[in-house]
Amino acid sequence: MKTLGLGPPLNSPRRNSMGHRMVGTEGAAAADLNQKVTVENINHPGKSKRVDAERYAEMRRALLALLPTDAPGLTLKEIGERLPSHLRLGLFKGGAGPGWWLKTVQFDLEAKGTIVREHSRPIQLHKGTGED
Repeated sequence: MKTLGLGPPLNSPRRNSMGHRMVGTEGAAAADLNQKVTVENINHPGKSKRVDAERYAEMRRALLALLPTDAPGLTLKEIGERLPSHLRLGLFKGGAGPGWWLKTVQFDLEAKGTIVREHSRPIQLHKGTGED
């Protein structure tokens, strides 16, 4: 690919000053591919990162559909066994798998109080009183 010395190669996706791909007028489908959501991690207060919004939303929807409102909730093993029937698994190909997304969404929803982790072994989760 031909370059001009600075910036990305010609004919490659446009990138902003931080190297993130920019969406132009390619249409809604291209815009959807680049949507990000900021997630927190209960284990690292004050830190956040940006992840794919569509995958996050799919895992969040599935996890909240599974979890009961009352304690003690479900173990991570029980969640893992039931999760595939609630997900569009094809969405998680070509990158981090469903297990990574489960933990990312779990930690984010715990940080926001949407779900609660019981102080038990094994870990059990249920819906909380946070946002939602």
